[in-house]
Amino acid sequence: MSKNQNHQKSTPQNLQVLYEDNHIIVINKRPGDIVQGDKTGDVPLSEIVKLYIKKKYDKPGNVYLGVAHRLDRPTSGIVVFARTSKALSRLNKIFAEKEAKKTYWAIVKNQPKKKEAILTHWLKRNPKQNKSYAYEHEIKDSKKAILEYKTIKELNNYHLLEIDLKTGRHHQIRAQLAAIESPIKGDLKYGFNRSNTNGSIHLHARQLSFIHPVSKEIVEFLAPPPSDSIWNVC
Repeated sequence: MSKNQNHQKSTPQNLQVLYEDNHIIVINKRPGDIVQGDKTGDVPLSEIVKLYIKKKYDKPGNVYLGVAHRLDRPTSGIVVFARTSKALSRLNKIFAEKEAKKTYWAIVKNQPKKKEAILTHWLKRNPKQNKSYAYEHEIKDSKKAILEYKTIKELNNYHLLEIDLKTGRHHQIRAQLAAIESPIKGDLKYGFNRSNTNGSIHLHARQLSFIHPVSKEIVEFLAPPPSDSIWNVC
């Protein structure tokens, strides 16, 4: 991992908090952050948020924090954590039943054949490679994946797509865009020709809305993308 990538990590001091109340906390994740602990042993975002809460509210003992959903490590954008077990069980239900509306931004070099379209594939996950493969037709152990995209900005060498995610599959956006020969900038795993210097990919969880697990009001969050020369143009 490059020094550049290390500098991008979230800490309790530089955490990008979009919203917090007694029940949930919403973070704009930096690329390179892992949401939950994994075999790398790197400090996950969940632990960083706990430290932030502990310090800010001067909480004794352990801080409760529940992980309701995840983003891939090289991806940036909105992540919601639960601050109570009641909020977590309700958030889990919201995400499991696809009641949260998720919008992503992706930067691709190859313009898709259509400026906007609905993509339907069947994704099969390969756990050893930590990769999903997209097929035109259903195959054994595959799961249906649907997203809708539209081109919202033309850059000099790239195109900005806005993606409305209809299902939440492993590496879904990455695999489906690769399947139409429009891999995401920096995404070597899915066929882009070179990596980004900081190990990120240009995929950002831009917008999220759902019914608050306790107040029952609709809440909507918008996250600014990371600061780099290409995102800044967007």
